[in-house]
Amino acid sequence: MSPGDEHGYGGTGHTRTRLPEGDPYGGARRTARSSSRSLVTVVGVVVLLIAAIAFANRGGDDSSSAGGSPANGSEPKGAATAASGVRPVEVSSGAIPTGFAHDQQGAQSAAANYAVVLVSADILKPDRRTEIVQQVFVADKQAELKTKFNQAYSKEFLSNIGLDENGNAAPDHTYVSRTVPVGTKVTSYSDTTATAEVWCTGLYGTAGQNSTDPVTSDWFTLTLHLRWANGDWKVDSFSQESGPAPVPGDEKASTADEMAKAVQEYGGFTYAR
Repeated sequence: MSPGDEHGYGGTGHTRTRLPEGDPYGGARRTARSSSRSLVTVVGVVVLLIAAIAFANRGGDDSSSAGGSPANGSEPKGAATAASGVRPVEVSSGAIPTGFAHDQQGAQSAAANYAVVLVSADILKPDRRTEIVQQVFVADKQAELKTKFNQAYSKEFLSNIGLDENGNAAPDHTYVSRTVPVGTKVTSYSDTTATAEVWCTGLYGTAGQNSTDPVTSDWFTLTLHLRWANGDWKVDSFSQESGPAPVPGDEKASTADEMAKAVQEYGGFTYAR
């Protein structure tokens, strides 16, 4: 994903566009990132999501630096993303974990879990989207966000990426948008607010024969401004930027059936430090 302003949301997200080269599901090796891009892609959907909810007032309290995070902007220590051994949260609201600890570790866990939800296929489904907004965001931002999401993911927009008005793919196709946090860090923290960055990779596209948006991967970093509200960490606002990204590999691309089967059979995780 890349930052940009194609959709007129104040320069918060680029649309990364892709064109298939040959038969992307026919076993050909995936090449390095190409300059040839299609007009609308699933990756573009992800960036539009983030662009649509970028607020002028980003929220969060950046006045206090997080313990263990260098104040001079240098790299965090190697232990910054190491597992703590503390048990993950066990309470959940639907598929979204809740009940995060009121400390920096809890803020990082909340940020990682919310990143997975906010950049997911569910966000394109109107009914599920309403639930996500209510469960993830602070109460005083929910009405504003619901309007922005509905405007961003209109019937016309969904149709342009091959989904119906309910966010479902065509028969024999599987829409994929799955985010995998790689690491987290807190850049500011107080008892009432926290800012956490989540380094992510993800899978985006539509698995199916003759799909014009084959499933591909990307790397990006989400910055989530959190607020402690009603006994839990909730999102006040968030933004994203591209990378850091490793050198692309040369793995053999899976078939459409293999990719669809993997997405359907392999569940996600609850993330905690």
